[in-house]
Amino acid sequence: MDPHELFLTAVRTVAVYLLVLVVIRVLGKRTVGNFAAFDLLVALMIGEVVDEICYGDVSFLQGTTVIVLVGTMHAGNSWLSARGRGMDKLLEGEPTPIIREGALLTHGMKKERMNVRDVMAHLRLRGIRDLREVRLAAVEDDGEISVLLEEWAEPAKRADVDREAARQRKQPEPEFATDAAAHM
Repeated sequence: MDPHELFLTAVRTVAVYLLVLVVIRVLGKRTVGNFAAFDLLVALMIGEVVDEICYGDVSFLQGTTVIVLVGTMHAGNSWLSARGRGMDKLLEGEPTPIIREGALLTHGMKKERMNVRDVMAHLRLRGIRDLREVRLAAVEDDGEISVLLEEWAEPAKRADVDREAARQRKQPEPEFATDAAAHM
């Protein structure tokens, strides 16, 4: 295989990776479902390359170049995200609050391209019928919606009705800390 052709394959791989990553990030979190944007990108690219290698549409060496390069870029992105310093927000995004203290946050809903019906459907799936029960709801990096209930809306626990269980109970459960809560 010509080294120049392998170099062009590597350049095209990086360009496609970056292009698709930008498109996925622009489309929003709910587009990627339960995947982080990078995970979806890697699955799509490697799946397509493996198909091309198996059917002989690209040489094994070209396919291997793409797979190794995509894997390396994914590892690099994970490393940058784990180091923090704002790179995780740029690369993976951050939670977007859509409900606070029982009130819909229209700016967050617009950012995530959600309407009231979408939000209420997600709440109903969690057994929540009234917005006033929700202290905070946010669309997480992977498109899932996390919900924190008001204390009075939390289900009763054994310690709530049994004094002995209440005494044995250790510290209260830690608050659900998210980047969304920190940004409010």
